[in-house]
Amino acid sequence: MNKNNLLDRTKQFALRTIKLSQAIPKTTEGIVIAKQVIRSGTSVGANYRAACRSRSKHDFISKLSIVEEETDETIFWMEILVEAGIIKKELLNDLMEEANQILAIVVKSKITTKQNQKNNKEFENRHSQFKN
Repeated sequence: MNKNNLLDRTKQFALRTIKLSQAIPKTTEGIVIAKQVIRSGTSVGANYRAACRSRSKHDFISKLSIVEEETDETIFWMEILVEAGIIKKELLNDLMEEANQILAIVVKSKITTKQNQKNNKEFENRHSQFKN
């Protein structure tokens, strides 16, 4: 998965959550949940974009953690929509699958970045004796 592919996927995910929110009935609970879905769903794309512009690996990991949290929250609200009988599960299957895939990619990216960061520190520590 390259950066541009995930940038596009997270943006498309945001747009799809906006469409979902438009399909939610305009009841009191529907309005509240729709706002939550828009907030968390669009945050996934916005925060991944921010992660791609991070200034350090630590900053990158921090921003990916936000993407992870917002993706998980969006999944939560979709589960609520289904379990409360507001939206049929069949209508959300594809979007929930995309959310779960994005979540898995982000978690794996965090793990890989942390591991690379750890390996770089270990390499620097082993070779610091050769400096001046």
